[in-house]
Amino acid sequence: MVGASSSDAMGNAALCENSGRERHVVLVAPEIHWNTGNIGRTCLGAGARLHLIRPLGFSLDSRQVKRAGLDYWNRVSPGIWDSFDAFCKAFNPVEGEMVLFSKAGKRVFWEMPALRRMFLVFGSETGGLPELILTSFPRACYRIPTTGDIRSLNLSTAAGIALYESIRSGK
Repeated sequence: MVGASSSDAMGNAALCENSGRERHVVLVAPEIHWNTGNIGRTCLGAGARLHLIRPLGFSLDSRQVKRAGLDYWNRVSPGIWDSFDAFCKAFNPVEGEMVLFSKAGKRVFWEMPALRRMFLVFGSETGGLPELILTSFPRACYRIPTTGDIRSLNLSTAAGIALYESIRSGK
């Protein structure tokens, strides 16, 4: 992880305001700086922690990421991880805490578990989540339903929907 040690990331994990819930949004190989900036701003507003898994399709120093995150980006302070495995080893999620989002998910997002600590995991804008991650958590895959008129939702829209639903329905 770059920018903080894994113990700092775990110790600084944001708790959703007055709820005792801990939410983490995990972007695996994000490609579009605008989406990452918008998701960072949403995480900050919801009291969640943002994590980015390499490779990144942009520089975190880019003006575009900072512009999308507005003047909040410096407070987002995302955790940067070299691999999904390194992230999982640092946080050691238990059964049900990991929630993967894919248009191929068999269950709809409002059926996701409602636990105190949750990791909402999203893949890249063009490729989605790697098959290895999907097969590692076969019972943790969910989808956000859409009409047949579009292929998928924008990543930042999907992350916002999932994050706020996890807070609304959480224990």
